[in-house]
Amino acid sequence: MSTLISVRDLAKDYVMGDTTVHALRGVSLDIAKGEFVAVMGPSGSGKSTFMNLLGCLDHPSRGVYRLDDEEVSRLDGDRLANVRNRKLGFVFQHFNLLPRTSALDNVALPLLYAGTSTAERHQRAAERLRQVGLAERMDHHPSQLSGGQQQRVAIARALVNDPALVLADEPTGALDSITSIEIMALLQQLNREGITVVLVTHEHDIAAHAGRIISFRDGAVIEDRVNTPLQAIIGGIAA
Repeated sequence: MSTLISVRDLAKDYVMGDTTVHALRGVSLDIAKGEFVAVMGPSGSGKSTFMNLLGCLDHPSRGVYRLDDEEVSRLDGDRLANVRNRKLGFVFQHFNLLPRTSALDNVALPLLYAGTSTAERHQRAAERLRQVGLAERMDHHPSQLSGGQQQRVAIARALVNDPALVLADEPTGALDSITSIEIMALLQQLNREGITVVLVTHEHDIAAHAGRIISFRDGAVIEDRVNTPLQAIIGGIAA
């Protein structure tokens, strides 16, 4: 498989008064296209900082980050925003849906920012909602959907721009255990279809669904191992 993410000596420092916090300390690793990777670690380990850098939400203090053969380490804010819109899809713990907007329009929102026509926005958003099993819920607002359905809308939104990479930050953190398994089943299915997924979680049973687990502590990678994925089971049937 070809490389999608390549980071070399990636570091992030935060200066707080007279104190410098080394949130990330010279991380080097590659992630191939089509991988499903779980990033783990306790609070303060550096995993969230690493995710923010992968998501082009912040600049590294040092080091190099290449995404899909494009070096993004030193891009300015506008160009980083362009990379986020073109190549990245985000899934968050608390869904981040617009409450007074339909599922269809929530999913279509990234395409609005990209300047896509209304007809194409709605067509592509509808396709993604069908893909995540919400064909009958397109006109529903978030308050009319369960937590699991809201997260499916968020996943459809993450996919609507055909991103090179989906970044999922604690995507099951606000869900019950059964619904969490349904979301992991969906992410596994999307990964089998060729989508690269990087998942941040502090839950070992959630990380177990990924094919690779990277563990952080004190801003450094302490373990990077291949994992035999636990297949998500829904109602006794493997997804």
